Amino acid sequence: MRHIITGGSGFTGKVLTRLLLKTGNTVVHFDQKPVADGIFRERIQTVTGDIRNRDDVERLNLAAGDVIYHLAARQFANDVPKRNRDEWFSEVNVNGTQIIVDAMQKAGSKKLVFFSTDMTYGNPGICPIPPDCEQKPLGPYGRSKLLAEKILMNAEGINATIFRPRLITGSGRLGILGKLFGLIYRGLPVPMIGDGSNRYQMVGVDDCARAAMLAVRKGCPPGPFNLGSKSPPTTYDLLTGIIAHAKSRSRLLPIPAPAIKAVLSAMDRIGATLLYPEQFMIADADIMLETSGTVEQLGWSPSLDDVSMMNAAYDAFITTRR
Repeated sequence: MRHIITGGSGFTGKVLTRLLLKTGNTVVHFDQKPVADGIFRERIQTVTGDIRNRDDVERLNLAAGDVIYHLAARQFANDVPKRNRDEWFSEVNVNGTQIIVDAMQKAGSKKLVFFSTDMTYGNPGICPIPPDCEQKPLGPYGRSKLLAEKILMNAEGINATIFRPRLITGSGRLGILGKLFGLIYRGLPVPMIGDGSNRYQMVGVDDCARAAMLAVRKGCPPGPFNLGSKSPPTTYDLLTGIIAHAKSRSRLLPIPAPAIKAVLSAMDRIGATLLYPEQFMIADADIMLETSGTVEQLGWSPSLDDVSMMNAAYDAFITTRR
């Protein structure tokens, strides 16, 4: 049995690769980017290709016993265009998912693990959010992931496990966090949307990889399964913890949410984006995912708290500055 990872060179893909190799599995990377880790290159199979290209996906030569971990996606960490964002996200997140499904059905492959996002929920106004909550995404990224979920839920002959994680973090995670860490590193004020009394839940990348492997052992039950930390702190406590860990002179600068959201929205419209609407629209909301179903059905539990995860990500950020 081969374990095939689309988006294998990404943040979660690299951690999943490490854990799969540790347990003696045959791993195949499918990605546009080459495998940077020399040790990985010696121990895995690689297929360089674009998830949007059917011919590239065909080169995987899928077989009935293969397991596919579908991680390839366009995210906010990429160079998001100013206009036509729905089409841009959908090219990979929706069309790429359909191409994978078509290839699996042709080959008779039955097991797939898919990482969606909590952004498919939008801001439902309930806490914690159960996995059967109505999905009302606030923007193009969440909409694209919801459409991908629907493809998988309706894919005949495929057992697809759907995960909806909160922000995945840990050592090596940058993206939106790089802006925050840069302020803390330089000892500058850290703007905070609202007063910081809301909880901001995350999930560790290693915990996400373990969840994927547990799902495969269970035969890829559909879920959907939420992934998040056990007891998330308030945003104020989370940021305070990172600043203390960094021994930084930074201070938190609470800004009334309506005012800063108006500014961020205006900046996004002119192409000077600091945060995307899907990010800042819920930044002051109390959002936490209900994970009891994940614990009960998969035997999964989060291993790290949010502050520890973010501190590990900050420490990795510092190594890039040296």
